Amino acid sequence: MFYLVRIKDEFRFSHRSRVDIIANILSEAVEGAKKTHIMYKSNLSFKQLQAYLDFLLERGLLTESEEGSGGTPNHFKTTAKGRAFLRAYRDLKALLTT
Repeated sequence: MFYLVRIKDEFRFSHRSRVDIIANILSEAVEGAKKTHIMYKSNLSFKQLQAYLDFLLERGLLTESEEGSGGTPNHFKTTAKGRAFLRAYRDLKALLTT
């Protein structure tokens, strides 16, 4: 019996997968978000976040734009393709948890 409880605990405390992190970033940026907001909400370092943002931008799941007069792109928004990814991610997650 103790063994079964231990297995359940291991699954509950497992690390996030790359797909989980991507879904988290995309969900934070659905309404649009700054880089620092995404970084803190996704619990990533700046270096990790930059790698994920580059990956998502290259694949068309995120767009970036300038906000304000700074001239530096710092505002990110999830694209239609990114929202489709989120729907598929939620559907798969629902299938795995039932």
